[in-house]
Amino acid sequence: MMRDQLTALLNKYETHILGQAINVRLLLSAILSGGHVLLEGVPGTGKTQMVRTLASLLGGQFNRIQFTPDLLPSDITGSTVYNMKDGGFDTLKGPIFTNVLLADEINRTPAKTQAALLEAMEEKQVTIHGETYSLPDVFFVVATQNPIEFEGTYPLPEAQQDRFLFKLKIDFPSFDEEVDVLKQVIENTLAPKEADVILDIPTFLAIKQEIEAVTLHDDVLAYMMQIVRQTRETEAIRFGASTRAAISMGRAAKAWAYLEGRDYVTPDDVKMVAIPALRHRIQISPHMELEGVTVDQIVEELVGAVTVPR
Repeated sequence: MMRDQLTALLNKYETHILGQAINVRLLLSAILSGGHVLLEGVPGTGKTQMVRTLASLLGGQFNRIQFTPDLLPSDITGSTVYNMKDGGFDTLKGPIFTNVLLADEINRTPAKTQAALLEAMEEKQVTIHGETYSLPDVFFVVATQNPIEFEGTYPLPEAQQDRFLFKLKIDFPSFDEEVDVLKQVIENTLAPKEADVILDIPTFLAIKQEIEAVTLHDDVLAYMMQIVRQTRETEAIRFGASTRAAISMGRAAKAWAYLEGRDYVTPDDVKMVAIPALRHRIQISPHMELEGVTVDQIVEELVGAVTVPR
């Protein structure tokens, strides 16, 4: 029953977000895994709409923060203000207290402000003037980056990028898909921005528990671990993936398998999540960069070189 509801949510999601079928599934897999996503794409490719629609379908609260150079940590987490009437201090919780948070252009704010968000992502709690507050049970951060503008930006260090489960790249849709979007906009038949609720939060949490019960056999686990260890042993990569990367891949593969209607993980599930789970966690060697080789190409070669269990 719950799996049917999740399938209905996915189908509805794909009707609202055209031309991004794989990224839509990966984004849903990430929130089902309890992770967070770094979303990279040029302006105008529907990143905000993709995140807002997911929050609407889940019936969750959505907040968006536009990151700027003058943004302060308290603008994210919250602050205290003096109440003249009562003679005490009132706590004002920031926009981070939500179910789905869009951190728009996270690389446009200084490291101190970035760290306030990343700490909350890791600890699932926020401290405001010495008082600790827990974040909601469903807390999902999607941080966006513009890959073509670097002036006036503060790139996320590799250690902080490691906090994200996936790094997804939003490309332009195909010609036919883009024509379809254009036609729907001109004819005013595009799906409304606010999607109807398909799942409520309690049902979503119950689905997450079912995903935790998805079987990850030892041979598939070893296959996944071999991929991660290969990133540390090849000369093409300067710094390989951490143990956290392997954990992320395992959780994401279980969520992907559940979306596919299975209660066990296959090597194909691992292959599907390998590139988005690893591309932001490794640094390629300088000589490979000079040759124009990309991280995605290297990960794809590594995955192809590891023997698939039968």
